[in-house]
Amino acid sequence: NNRRRKLCLEEPMFILGNGEVYRNQTEVKMSQIVLPCHANYCGELSAGQLLKWMDSTACLSAERHAGCSCITASVDDIHFETTIGVGQVVNITAKVNRAFTSSMEVGVLVSCEDLFSDRHWKVCHAFATFVARRTEAGKVQLKQVIPRTQAEQMEYSLAAERRRMRLIHAEIINDLLSSCSSQTGDECLDYQEAVPAERTRVESVELVLPPHANHQVSTFGGQIMAWMENVATISASRLCNAHPTLRSIDMFHFRGPSHIGDRLVLKAIVNNAFKKSMEVGVCAEAYQGGEPLRHINTAFMTFEVLDNDRKPCTLPRIRPEPVDGKRRFQEAIARKKIRLDRKYIISCKQSEVPLSVPWDPSNQMYLSYNNVSALKMLAARTNWVLTSEKKKVSLYTLEENQMLCFKVETHVAVAAEQVFLLLSDLRRRKAWDHHYQYVKLITDSHEDDTIYQVVTPSVTKGGKVQDFILLASRRRPCDSGDPYMIALRSVTLPAYPPTEDYNRGEVLCAGFSIWEEENSFTKISYYNQATPGVLPYISTDIAGLSSSFYCTFASCSAFLEENKDSLASLPTSTL
Repeated sequence: NNRRRKLCLEEPMFILGNGEVYRNQTEVKMSQIVLPCHANYCGELSAGQLLKWMDSTACLSAERHAGCSCITASVDDIHFETTIGVGQVVNITAKVNRAFTSSMEVGVLVSCEDLFSDRHWKVCHAFATFVARRTEAGKVQLKQVIPRTQAEQMEYSLAAERRRMRLIHAEIINDLLSSCSSQTGDECLDYQEAVPAERTRVESVELVLPPHANHQVSTFGGQIMAWMENVATISASRLCNAHPTLRSIDMFHFRGPSHIGDRLVLKAIVNNAFKKSMEVGVCAEAYQGGEPLRHINTAFMTFEVLDNDRKPCTLPRIRPEPVDGKRRFQEAIARKKIRLDRKYIISCKQSEVPLSVPWDPSNQMYLSYNNVSALKMLAARTNWVLTSEKKKVSLYTLEENQMLCFKVETHVAVAAEQVFLLLSDLRRRKAWDHHYQYVKLITDSHEDDTIYQVVTPSVTKGGKVQDFILLASRRRPCDSGDPYMIALRSVTLPAYPPTEDYNRGEVLCAGFSIWEEENSFTKISYYNQATPGVLPYISTDIAGLSSSFYCTFASCSAFLEENKDSLASLPTSTL
């Protein structure tokens, strides 16, 4: 198999803390030099060809872990940061981040290498979900991934949160599209210079031949993506009469398989043109003989047209066709907002996320994801330094990238689920934490997400008290070895602006990680990425001038043990 021969299967080595040499057995690497046959009209690697290489590498990584054939189920958002020219080398690395019952998440990193200047740069990264195919023995039960390095532990933990978002993605997107479409006015006016959307419509048929199939005689998922990218590019070109560049692909799912002998019908049309970008919708359907069409996949791709300085050009307006065209036009506006929310909240580095992000129903899923993911990333750090310890309550600090974080750790003789339920409702926290003077529940935005207003004492004598608007996101364990999580971060709400009565404080990342240990014994770790609004409350403890942290968490332990049998009295929203 040509694809297998091109793979570099030598895994990178890591030296663990105990001196053990470690190689990730699921990691697969592919390196390809970009030849003219791989390039488009601009002398750049076609995005379709890159998608084929990415899917091939990810599939082989999944199969190394599963020990059997695997198929692509879905691919998360992909944002292409740069293009790749002829003569440059594409390096693709894929490895399994986490396995669930019969599916697994594979992380894919694409970088580019210039052989003459020895420069390396990132092109994109993606997360794909693969499903192990049934064997003659029945459904495959995948073995668990055991993370060994800090980076693997972080991705393993975040994979559970990404999976949760995938499972509810379609439902939330449909709700948002319905809401946004009903609120969108008649923005598709009959502009004089507008290009009729019908002019951008493309339909193409491909016959699936053996070279297009993978080693399971099903149509190669990367090949379908490449065909879809091809018709989308033609559609985008018809709008702008220029060569467009693919910038991003929204999350999509393969809804059914395709096989050798299928005729694949690919349809594309420009849904909307914004000032500097356009959205193209693509649909793939399959049939054999006189069979009805089977829906294989739908994707939404964002294109730009770049000038000689690689800057996006202004695009012509689009005039949608009546009824379905106007619906697609308005839904594209809604998806653009969703896309910006995802990029603004999820894709950027944690250090680039602002302290307070405006909350609204359209971005609540992404804020919740960011909230829990930030806490999981903080918890996965291994370079914590023990600062002080008193009666089995330990205070750790971590100083990194000019940011100070702290962790308080203790154990209680209470079941982990009871600890989770008791700590989930912030209104009960004032019973053990003297910093929480007043707590008001603002809204239950979701069964796992609640927004509170918290009032804390003044940090200076005679000064104003502080208030925080906090999003609390709760997660039960995904697997038996996972902790319960309660993540906290600041958000802004129009109904609760800063007032003269309070100094508005902000929390970037805080929360509890609750681990179940044997015999109803539970380890509680509290984390906080200290911001100017939080640091004054803990600075004397970190400096060793006080041990108030011990008193607070001793009080927490007493509260948990006193209330472990009072779950029936908890508010319904918490239970």
